Amino acid sequence: MTIAWLRRLQLTLLLGPVTGFLAVFFLVPLIIMVAISFMAPGLYGGVEYSYYPDNYGRIFGFADPMFEEYDPVYLAIFLRSIRIAVITVVLSLVVCYPAAFMIARMPEKWKNFCLFLITLPFFASVIVRLFIWVLILRPTGFINAILLGIGIIDRPLELIYTDGAIILGMVYVFIPFMFMPLYASIEKLDWTLIQASEDLGAGPIRTFFRIILPLTMPGIIGGSIIVFIPALGNFVVPTLLGGAKVQMLGNLIEQQFLSARNWPFGSALAMMVMGTMLVVLFFYVRLDSRQQAASGVR
Repeated sequence: MTIAWLRRLQLTLLLGPVTGFLAVFFLVPLIIMVAISFMAPGLYGGVEYSYYPDNYGRIFGFADPMFEEYDPVYLAIFLRSIRIAVITVVLSLVVCYPAAFMIARMPEKWKNFCLFLITLPFFASVIVRLFIWVLILRPTGFINAILLGIGIIDRPLELIYTDGAIILGMVYVFIPFMFMPLYASIEKLDWTLIQASEDLGAGPIRTFFRIILPLTMPGIIGGSIIVFIPALGNFVVPTLLGGAKVQMLGNLIEQQFLSARNWPFGSALAMMVMGTMLVVLFFYVRLDSRQQAASGVR
């Protein structure tokens, strides 16, 4: 009984500061934002403390037409943000999966050097790195200058301020976040199972889908979650590479809080992002629990 009490006390002392920090600086602001999303916007900005559900109706189409006008552009921006985030996850996975395999099979000294190169972007500001892409993609940038110089095109291509530029910037920024979970999962791979599969006559494709892919699935799912969540609400990349032509939820939320000063509507948009993230995390937890149950049965 004394040992159990000491362990409980030790666990409380270890987790208490972190739990208190998260409660004060995450849960409390989140509760405040949820409450503000159901309040009326002030005439000159800010919040009027009265119940007002039309902030969500303005997005989904059930707003009172006397006070709010439904505009499908908000739902379109929400769907575009999800589409760009999903494409970012897929492209990051396509780039990182073979790279993680190659690095995991390298000698130790080269492996550490490659891991250092993967983490090297963290030592530079994301703003500086994205401005480099602005210089590359703009009409007078590096790509258009080369194509015009060799005569492939007769006028500059519209490379910047497009969905493609945002996806390129997103993949560039989030590649390390996808690579690390994949690498951790691939490095723990039991290569004797792959050799056994080959000895039993399975080809490379069948070995990949029956052995390698299921064993590395935790890394794939974890990396996808880590990339999807910040990509959905990101506003730095769309601001620099999308400009005013391509709007995403992060830009729209920033505008509602800072420019339009419509805090309740900005809070409702932020709750849409949080709700989407919670749904994704819920399915991730369900899938992970099923995989652990299946491995336990085996």
